[in-house]
This record gives sequence, structure tokens and C-alpha cells, in this order.
Amino acid sequence: MTPPAPLAAPGPPSGHRLAIVLSHPTQYYSPWFRWLQARHRLTFRVFYLWEFGVTAQRDPQFQTTFQWDVDLLSGYDHEFVPNRARHPGAESFWGFDNPTLPARLTAWQPTAVLLFGYKWATHLRAVFWARLHRVPLLFRGDSHYLGRGLPPLRTRLLLRTLYAQFAAVLCVGEANRAYFTALGVPAAKIFRAPHSVNAALFDPAAPAPRAAAAALRVQLGLTPATRVVLFAGKLVPEKQPRELLHAFLSLAPADTALVIVGDGPEKTALHDLARSAPPGTVHFLPFANQSEMPARYLLADLFVLPSRGHYETWGLAINEAMHLGVPALVSDLVGCQPDLVTDGGTGWFFRAAEPAHLREKLAAALTTLSAPVARAALRAAVLARISGYTYAQTSAGLLAALATLPPPRPSRS
Repeated sequence: MTPPAPLAAPGPPSGHRLAIVLSHPTQYYSPWFRWLQARHRLTFRVFYLWEFGVTAQRDPQFQTTFQWDVDLLSGYDHEFVPNRARHPGAESFWGFDNPTLPARLTAWQPTAVLLFGYKWATHLRAVFWARLHRVPLLFRGDSHYLGRGLPPLRTRLLLRTLYAQFAAVLCVGEANRAYFTALGVPAAKIFRAPHSVNAALFDPAAPAPRAAAAALRVQLGLTPATRVVLFAGKLVPEKQPRELLHAFLSLAPADTALVIVGDGPEKTALHDLARSAPPGTVHFLPFANQSEMPARYLLADLFVLPSRGHYETWGLAINEAMHLGVPALVSDLVGCQPDLVTDGGTGWFFRAAEPAHLREKLAAALTTLSAPVARAALRAAVLARISGYTYAQTSAGLLAALATLPPPRPSRS
């Protein structure tokens, strides 16, 4: 797959005031907002619905209490809208219940609203508010239909009605574009604004992460020649860490280690299974905060994300690894696969429901990575591909969508 050409950034939208409604600060979007504020004459404010990530809270899947150790709030305009949900979060419709959001939007007087998601009470309040005040709506999501047929007709009709409320949608990748198209969104309303991460944090030339990776290799007792297969994420069945461990153990590759980073309900089973491995071939590291992740990726020769079902709508960890030149092995149900992972070109993919295929592709990846010339070519292809997935391209898509909106109406007190 040829990397997409960077979009030419349009001029600043004519006087638009963009309200961005987002669940909570994240390590992926906050740096983008800061980047956007610094480089474009766009007036925007982010309305956060929850303080998760910036206050210490327990993640039920990681089974640990944490807060992100990178700055998520400076450099852009934002406010927190009180959430009265008894159990805040994305697990239920009432997990985001922020009744004062409409009043706050009215006070700020946006001329456009960008909504991330639609499945929660507050998001539907925002839709109703925007329609009532005739404020154009933009939508950003990353759903896809990879590995499954279209939903029942009733669901499709409901989603068609919902998406018809939006003046434009921001498409994160090809699987996401196909999803919007299947639900009747016209091509003229779909703007490519690809999923991207803070590339400055994942700089392959930065010396500190390289030194940390070298120290980590010594800590784990790995020789400089030992190949490393890395899994990093929540240890939950949907991500299939146990299937990856089974595949690794069945291959028993020479001078190769599997490093599993993370916490979650699968951890005990993984430790039990790893007892059958030769000493020094399977290693476990705890949950790593954002600033620690570059060193983990640089430790790796191959990053694996074997998720099944419809759990992995994109897989931003793949972006992070690729910025550091690390190829990936993913399942065919990971949303970024059609865009980022070309089999044998920038990585490998396997059929998610077939453990034997995972084992076959893992063997193929390790064979390629043992050949210096092939490995160098793979790294160059990885870096070329990921260069089309940066904040510049994401911002260009947003600005292009805003440029299609009617000029804002004069504000009325």
C-alpha cells in the first residue's frame, strides 16, 4: 500500500468557534489539541465529561490505579463538565451524564460542534442542543465492520438517521470509511483525518529511550542478539495474549524472547502457562505509563496486537511502535490493519480466529527479522508508511471539514 499523500492544509476556517466534546483527557488527543492550538488560527474549546486520566483512578481492565504521567491539559482551551454518573465511564449509556453541558455550550456560543462518540446520554444531549440551535455537527469515531456483516436493518436505519444529523464526519482509516459509507454517509461528507499519536514522544533518534531500552535488555538478561517479540496492553481475553503465548511456545524460536507488558485478568493464566517455557524466554513487565513506552517498543523487534472480535477499533499502539521503526503483527480484525499493516510489506496479519495462522505468521515474521537486509527494508517501509499518520494530516482533515460549513451566523445574546 502506498502511503497517503499529505493533505494540503486549508486556510483557517472563517471565524468558526469549535466546541469539541470528548469523554476525558487522553494521551492521544491532548497532544493533538496542543499541536492544533499552536499551529492553526482555529478557536476551539474542549469540553471534557470526566476527569479520568488526570486524577488517580482504578482501571478495571488493567486492574490497577493510575493516572497518565504526561501533560494532558496545558496549551489549549478546555473545561470539565460535571458528570453526575454513579459509575462514570463508557461501559453504560448513563456513564456520561453531564446535564449542564447544554448550558455551557450556550454560554460559549460555538459555531460548530465536534462530537467523539454517540452512545451516551450526554452525547445525545449535545446532538439535540446543536440541532435546536442550528449549529453544524461534526463527528469523529473509529467503528468498522471488519470480520462481521452489516447489522440488522433496524440498527442500520437508526444509525443512518443519526449520521444524517452531521454536516461532516472525520474518517480515521479505510475500514472506518467503509463503515460510514455502509450507513449512507455521502462521500462528500467524509474527510480523512487519520488516527495519529504524538510522534515527538516516539522519536527513534531520541537518546534517552534508547538508553532506557538498553538498560531494560540488561535487566531482563537478554543478549544484544536476542530477538524480542513484544505484547503491551491490557491483559484481557479480547486482546488474545494467551493465544500469542501459545503460538510462541509452540514455535520455540531460537534466541528469541517474548516480553508481555501490562496487567489484567489474564495475568495469572499467562504466568501459569509461561512456566513451561525454557528459562529466560518469557518475561513479564507491569503496566507502563506513557513516558515509559518508547523504551519498551525500542526493546522489540516485533510488536504483536492479536485482538479478536470487534474490540480493537484501531490500535494506536501500532502507530507508536511504527514511529520507532518497529513492524507489527496484527489480527485481521484490528482496525488499523488495512491502512498500516501490509502483509510482508510493513508487517504481517493473521486471521483472528485461527491460532495456527497466528503461529504461521509469527514464524514468517521472525524469519524475515533474522535477515539484516530484509529487516532494514522492512524498517524503512514502516517509517515511510507511518509518516502519513501525523497530527498534520489529522488537522488537515478537520480543517477541510470545517471549510465546507456555512459561514457562522452572527452571535446573538
